[in-house]
Amino acid sequence: MTSIKDTYEAVIGLEVHAQMLTKTKAYSNDINEYGARPNTNVSAITLGLPGTLPKMNKKTIEFAIKLGLALNCKIASHQHFARKNYFYPDLPKGYQITQDTTPICKGGYVDVKLETGEVKHIGITRIHMEEDAGKSIHDVDVYDTLVDLNRAGTPLLEIVTEPDMRSADEAYAYLTEIRQLVRYLDICDGNMEEGSLRCDANISVRKKGAPEFGTKVEVKNMNSIRNVHRAISHEIDRQIEVLENGGELLQETRSFDAVSGATSSMRSKEAANDYRYFPEPDLAPLFVSQEQIEAVKLDMPVLPKALFEKYTKELCLSDYDANILISSKAFAKYFEEVIVQTKNYKGAANWMIVDVRSYLNQQGKDIEDFHLSPTSIAKLVNLIDSGKVSHSAASQRLFPEMLEFSDVEPEELANKLNLMQDSDEDSIKGFIEAVMQQHTDEVERYKSGEKQLVGFFMGQLMKASQGKADPKAANKLMREMLENAE
Repeated sequence: MTSIKDTYEAVIGLEVHAQMLTKTKAYSNDINEYGARPNTNVSAITLGLPGTLPKMNKKTIEFAIKLGLALNCKIASHQHFARKNYFYPDLPKGYQITQDTTPICKGGYVDVKLETGEVKHIGITRIHMEEDAGKSIHDVDVYDTLVDLNRAGTPLLEIVTEPDMRSADEAYAYLTEIRQLVRYLDICDGNMEEGSLRCDANISVRKKGAPEFGTKVEVKNMNSIRNVHRAISHEIDRQIEVLENGGELLQETRSFDAVSGATSSMRSKEAANDYRYFPEPDLAPLFVSQEQIEAVKLDMPVLPKALFEKYTKELCLSDYDANILISSKAFAKYFEEVIVQTKNYKGAANWMIVDVRSYLNQQGKDIEDFHLSPTSIAKLVNLIDSGKVSHSAASQRLFPEMLEFSDVEPEELANKLNLMQDSDEDSIKGFIEAVMQQHTDEVERYKSGEKQLVGFFMGQLMKASQGKADPKAANKLMREMLENAE
């Protein structure tokens, strides 16, 4: 049965602000770092005091080009900067240096894979460089709002999409993709909880099939990708309810409350002319040459999409395995170092996805903090492949021992623990003969057609050999000797 909600369509565009991982701020030599004592990374230039002049941080240009290339954008050769004027307590200059009519990147796109398997094509309108404002703090002083200007002047990249998304799920997938990209490019740490990656959502609804967009509402203050999803879902429902009750939607900016899961009105939405943009007089026009773009291309890392193709096509791993392996740049890098030293790609992937990841989760660690080297994991995989150690023994006994004694070779530890499997045929035959003599009735039943008893005999063999008999070699010999038993 069709609900009222099913007759509407959401139209969503996102504005993502990514703080760049530069050592200094966008237009000054002030240190760019998170967590410093309030108002310590501030100078006269950040404050915009009379007589000071901004100076362009060249690293921000390189980072912008990197992201533009990753998002299939056209890089503008000629740009200039603008002043965006508004008066907030945490904006000491009374304006923000940004790019207005000449953004550094235009006309890109990103393809994101949804949980349904569908690939969604999302257009990128523009990427432009700008500086961040300071931070207003409301929960320290009972009576006053405090201002920390350490963040003021931090270089930002604002990524603006086309209104191509139609659900909270699509927005979630897009934002996840962007966060992964900026982390792979090493231009932003992507930590939404710390505010280094922030997202504003522009949301409207319309009747399905309607050519015109509805009234756009901007939603702010979402400090996680999950909360972006929650806020969009709530706002879609709210707007539909207003329209169905005969109300009128206002073009406004709303704030999301993570506790209640609802949005509330902050202010009427500003139009572009409210900001009184005009050219920044203290910064020269910016020229980006093709040589600069080519130099950045040479420095680009392998991106998640290319790694996914490699793992699924060349290494024949599943989509599930590939997605976990590329979930972070560091995790993928570790796996790449493992498979340099072993050709069992599936085995290496299984150890990374199951055992290594489980240990890291239990310890609350990231792969960067993992004390076992990729070489150790590769040697563990090779020990199993060679038949020297069984997989169960490796998982249950050897791997925990490796975690405890990371400086000892895996094979040495396996010998110490008496885990090395016996692949000598004569030795295995001796164990098989002993088992068959102890279970003559079962031998007769096997010869009478109960072939499933081979599992019983293998269990007895492993018990007799204390798990040291090579299962592959033993299984073949066991079948041969049972068939030839007199």
